[in-house]
Amino acid sequence: MSDPFSTTHEESSSPILLIADHASRHIPEAYNLLGIEDPALLRRHVAWDIGIEDVTRRMSDKLEASAIYSGFSRLLIDPNRYPDDPASMPVESDGVRVPANVGLTAVQKAERVAGYFEPYHNKLRQMLDRKVADHKQPIVLSMHSFTPVMNDFERPWHVGILWDQDERLARPLLEIFRKNPTLVVGDNEPYSAKQPFGYTMNEHGTKRDIPHVVIEIRQDLIDTHHGAEQWSSLMVDAVLQLQKRLAVS
Repeated sequence: MSDPFSTTHEESSSPILLIADHASRHIPEAYNLLGIEDPALLRRHVAWDIGIEDVTRRMSDKLEASAIYSGFSRLLIDPNRYPDDPASMPVESDGVRVPANVGLTAVQKAERVAGYFEPYHNKLRQMLDRKVADHKQPIVLSMHSFTPVMNDFERPWHVGILWDQDERLARPLLEIFRKNPTLVVGDNEPYSAKQPFGYTMNEHGTKRDIPHVVIEIRQDLIDTHHGAEQWSSLMVDAVLQLQKRLAVS
C-alpha cells in the first residue's frame, strides 16, 4: 500500500499548518486505475487539484511551515468529504465515469476509509495538536485549486478565500489580496464554504475553534513550475502580512 500522506517541515516551530487535501492523483496499483480506461483522464482536475502540491511545498519551504499532503486521488476517496457523502467515492466526476466506484460494498468502502482517509486525518490531527500545544493561535490554511471554466462559465477570479463561521483569517486575507489591483479576489467564490461542509475544515477547524481558511487558486495560474513559484511567493507575502496583523508567533 502506498503512503496515504507526506509531510514537510513537520517539526517546524512555526504556528502555520498548510494542508493539501487534493495534492495527489495517485491511485494504488491494486485498484487498476479504478476501471478508468484512459490514464490521461487522471491528469485532469477530476483526480486532483492541479498545481496545488507544487505551490504548497514551495510555501512550506519559504515559510519553514509544517505541511501535509494527501498521497491518493480523491477519486479513490476524497479526504475533504465525509465518507457517507456520495461525493466521497464518486461514480462520476465532471463527466468522467469511475467504474470501480459503482456499487461499492460497505466492506470495500470501509477498506478505503481505514487505508487512506483515516491515516491521513490522524496524521493531520497529530500535527495540529502540536501546533495548538505550542501556539496560542495557530494559522491553518487549507490549499486548493479550481478550474478556469465550469459549466461554460469562465471564472474571473485569480484566488478565492473560502470561509464559513470563522472570519479571523478570511477577513484580513481578503483585505490583503484586494490591495493588489492586478488580482480578482473571490469572497466564497468560486465556491462557498458555508454549504456543503468540507470535512477537513469542519472537523479540524470549526469544531476545534482553531483559526482556519480555505485558499482556492485558479489552476491555469499554477499549472507550471513558474506559475507555482510566482503564486507561492505571492501567498507567502500575504501570509506574513496576516501573521503580523494577528501578532502570531
